[in-house]
Order: sequence, then C-alpha cells, then structure tokens
Amino acid sequence: MTQILLPTPSQFSFQECLWFLDRNYDDCLHEVRENSVLKLLSFNEKTSLIEIKQVENYLHIEVLLGESDKEKICQFVTEWFDLERDLMPFYHLLAQDDDLKYMVSDYQGLRLLGIPDLFEALCWSIIGQQINLSFAYKLKRRLTENYGTKVSYQNQDYFLFPKPEILATLTVEELKNIQFSTRKAEYLIEIARNFSEGILSKSMLEELSTQEAIQKLINIRGIGEWTANYALMKSLKRLECVTYGDVGLYNALHSLKKFPKKPLRKDLESFFSGFKNWEAYTVFYLWRSLATKNPAIP
Repeated sequence: MTQILLPTPSQFSFQECLWFLDRNYDDCLHEVRENSVLKLLSFNEKTSLIEIKQVENYLHIEVLLGESDKEKICQFVTEWFDLERDLMPFYHLLAQDDDLKYMVSDYQGLRLLGIPDLFEALCWSIIGQQINLSFAYKLKRRLTENYGTKVSYQNQDYFLFPKPEILATLTVEELKNIQFSTRKAEYLIEIARNFSEGILSKSMLEELSTQEAIQKLINIRGIGEWTANYALMKSLKRLECVTYGDVGLYNALHSLKKFPKKPLRKDLESFFSGFKNWEAYTVFYLWRSLATKNPAIP
C-alpha cells in the first residue's frame, strides 16, 4: 500500500477537524474512526480509497485501494483541510474581541473544512435548505447510493457523490421517489445540466471576483445568496464570504454577542468588518460555538 506523509502547519488540530467531519451525522462520503478518516477519491475516472491519520507533525495518508497518484491526493487533502492557511492573523483578530477570544484556545487548529467539488457543494446546500440536518444527510445518502459511484473495501461501502452528467439525465419524479421535494428536484437537475453542458464550472468561478461569482451563481434557478456564499466559502475558500440568512450563524451571534434573533444586515456587516478577509473563518468558528448545545452546522 502506498503511504504518504504530508506536513501539517502550526495551528492545526486533526482532532478538531475530525470532530467537524463527524458530529454524529450519517455522512455517506467519508467514514470517521477514532483517530482517522477514510474517504473515496476520484482522479481521471480512477478511484482511490484513502485513510488519513496524524503522526506527529504529519498527516499520514495510506492508499487502501485503487490508484496512488501522490500529487493529486496531497493536493486534495491540502485543499480539504485548508493546510496552507496561516491562521495567526485570524487568531489575532479573535483575541481582540472579548466575547470571541476564548475561541483561540478552545478551537485552536480547527480548519475550514472544505468541499473541493463545487458541484457537490452546491447540491449539498440545496439539499439542506429548510429541513433539519439529519434528514438532509438521509437525502444525500439516498441520492449518492442511487446515482453515485460505489467501491467496497473490507465489507464496507464507500461512495463518490454523483456526477452532474448523471443527475442531469434524471426526472423530477425519480428524485421525488427518494423523497426530494419537487422544487429541490428541479433545482438539482438544473444545476447538474449547467455543469454537464459546460455553462458552469469551478474553474470559471476561480477567474471571477467574489461578487462576480456570487452574481453568476444566483442567476441560476435555485441558488440564492446563502447558497452562493456557502459554496464559494466551502469550495473556493473565498474567505470574505458570509452566509447571510443562516439561522446557525444568527443563533451564535445572539448567544455570544447578544444580537437579536434576526439581526439587521447593517449590524452584521458592521460586525464582520472587524474580521475583514477572515469572514468565512469567523462564520465557521461561530458555527463551532453551537456544538455544546446543538451540532447543527452545515
């Protein structure tokens, strides 16, 4: 088996990242064990099942099954765990806020866990709209088990999220049969068609400013401001993105900063102006603050 050692940066906590990847939800796209995570990857139509552990100042990556493209595996893991980010400027900002400074020690090393596949990120944000997370994960599993790629290893099944080319061919009725609402089914199929027809791609958005990328996304039916910001935050790591309208974010601000349950946009913008260029990380850590009471983090 191929083994890879990937150096970890300072201010990195593998256990904090594992906590986020688990949170007692049934995520079909990775398996969290006590001190490791297993994930199925795909490069050029070839799959790789990897297991990631921490060994001293390295992530130890073992290819359990399939192709062993070290460069692409390292690139994926680096992006997934946001390993190239220096968090010290963010921690300096947190330390200046009396209500949030505890996060520097309590959540130290937590990285903005991404969804490198933009199509998956957009679909996941649409699946989770206006339903609880437990049911959202059930829908994602049904979609993935029915239309994604499956690989078996040691009597366990591992999955890849469905390709846009597959979902683009589905009918609304087929998705309704696995409990998607009519509206969500329509949105997923339309987004899949945008990707499969080359109208939208991650590389296209990477060439745009954040505001231009948001505008391009919200021009697509089913994608609103929250979905656009969430996808850019999770897939492109655009750190200036804020998930306006997010109930979890508002609950955290209500608890920690005494904001009203439905804060005014201008008050939110004023708060986030103190975390310029780190807005997405601030959102992520505010979500993390909800864990002791409610792990409902997207």
